[in-house]
Amino acid sequence: MELRAELLKSIWYAFTSLDVEKSGKVSKSQLKVLSHNLYTVLNIPHDPVALESHFRDDDDGPVSNQGYMPYLNKFILDKVVEGTFDKEKVDELCWTLCAKKNYRPKASASVLPNNDALRLWCLFNFLSEERYPLVLVPEELEYLLKKICFAMTVELNCVDVEDFISQEAVQQSGITVWAFLELVNSGKLTRGVEREAVTMAIEEVYQEIVGNIIKEGYLWKKGHLRRNWNERWFTLRPSTLIYYVSEDRRECKGCIDLDQNCCVEVLPEKEGKRCVFCVKTLTKTYEMSASDTKQRQEWTNAIQTAIRLCVESKSSLHKDLKQRRRQQREEREKRRAAKEEELQRLHLLQGERESKLVELEILQEAQRQSQIALQQEEQKRRQQHEELQRALQEQLREAEQARSSMQVEMAQKEAEAERQKRRIQELEETQQSLEDALHQQIRARQDEEAYRLAQARLLAEEEEKMKALLGLQEEQEQYILNTQREKQELRQEMESKSQALEEAQRQLEKVRASRHRVDQDIAAAQRKLRQASTSVKHWNVQMTRLMHPIGPGEKRPSIGSSGIPPVHVPSVRDPGLCLYYQRSEREKESEKEKEPEGNKEAKESEERVVGASERPQRRLSHASNGDMDCD
Repeated sequence: MELRAELLKSIWYAFTSLDVEKSGKVSKSQLKVLSHNLYTVLNIPHDPVALESHFRDDDDGPVSNQGYMPYLNKFILDKVVEGTFDKEKVDELCWTLCAKKNYRPKASASVLPNNDALRLWCLFNFLSEERYPLVLVPEELEYLLKKICFAMTVELNCVDVEDFISQEAVQQSGITVWAFLELVNSGKLTRGVEREAVTMAIEEVYQEIVGNIIKEGYLWKKGHLRRNWNERWFTLRPSTLIYYVSEDRRECKGCIDLDQNCCVEVLPEKEGKRCVFCVKTLTKTYEMSASDTKQRQEWTNAIQTAIRLCVESKSSLHKDLKQRRRQQREEREKRRAAKEEELQRLHLLQGERESKLVELEILQEAQRQSQIALQQEEQKRRQQHEELQRALQEQLREAEQARSSMQVEMAQKEAEAERQKRRIQELEETQQSLEDALHQQIRARQDEEAYRLAQARLLAEEEEKMKALLGLQEEQEQYILNTQREKQELRQEMESKSQALEEAQRQLEKVRASRHRVDQDIAAAQRKLRQASTSVKHWNVQMTRLMHPIGPGEKRPSIGSSGIPPVHVPSVRDPGLCLYYQRSEREKESEKEKEPEGNKEAKESEERVVGASERPQRRLSHASNGDMDCD
């Protein structure tokens, strides 16, 4: 995920540089070229067919509907394998695309070369937050500038940096990479420093942060076979300690894999070498010597840091430091927010206190006013009490006078009460009799009400029965109407059937007449057949006579010379007779179809009888014809 995030930062710059109109859209042809170049630098196998199908020049397809990000994730970033490509080539490609549009420094002596600008761009991407558009928070900017100035062995001018950071745009949205490069190109930070020193400092910081090099430099190393000391260029990364012949790192002499089983120890001076220390692994012990005690301490601390990163499964020291700085910033933000909240709460409490003091003053004033009012009320009450006492004394005298007069009146009242008592007894007796009469009247009214309810119930039942009777009457009338309608339909049906029966009788008469004619024709044909059979017998006799041999000298008249004319006897194979039979059969069938079912059955029974009588005659005619044919 970390590699994907770093690649996305560089690719984002390339994509935004192709967005000329700043609308968030790029043409498919440009995306196709960008995808092809990404395939090349990321060492992913090319698929020209898929590339052409995804970037067709139309409005269809996933790239047109979903954007470029799903395609980038599925067909490029998901296929990236760490270690199979050079990250610097990807950065160079994306820098080339975005620098043409956005990096246009003014010509001056302090302008950075393109390679240094590329390194700073990579450092900016590494330290920027993982949200888009990519910006650098002021704390990370200050950290990066301090690293570069420390590598140049100059002191950072904090005034210029604070002036730049205090700008309103920087405070609101952060620092963009182009504003950062413009700050470096302004010369405020590199004033008085040679260009080569600036380049070396940028390269050193780049190798340390982006190249993931914790420390590098020359150390003396003791060989394992010849046990001699050789000066090597060591490069320390979180998981490896690689040593080369020289600092150009062209010829690698060995690699020490660091893990949780490794440790570093400081050794005493031996074989004329000072500042000796060793790195122990499970299989070997590597002895090395630094130039001084400070270098040895730095190297041992750096190696211990690399081992700690291996134990914590962290791949980069500066990513870890960046995460810690981010956590510190978040904690500072939380503390600042809490402090602001506390100040707001204090302000609220102070406001409440002031409002309560005002209320207290108002209450005190109200208390003074109420005391004055109480005093006035007390005076009024005392005056009223005195007046009330005088009034009570006067009333007491009046009461004494009234008491004496009341005693006289009481005697009169007692006599009156006795009379009233007797009158009350009389009234009670009268009331009792009235109550009895009233109860009798109530019972009479209740009975009358019950009779009325019974009468109403009987009327309701009578009304319901009347409704039921009317309903039955309507149903009876409807039933009578339906019966009359059915009778009329049956009468019409009987008339139609009687007409059909008369028609069938007429058809039967016609059939009988035609049958009579056919019988006459058959009788005539039978007579002709009998005549023909008679003539055939006669001719058979004649032929029998002619079959006797003729002796010499006999003379018999020939058939051709006889005066009897030849008779032609029709046979069964005669076409005229066959046509006659076929026509008669068709007429019979048509008459059968026209007849009703009952007439048809009668006709069929008659035909069966006629056929039975005709069969012997037909056999006789066939036999006679057969005899004639045989002769």
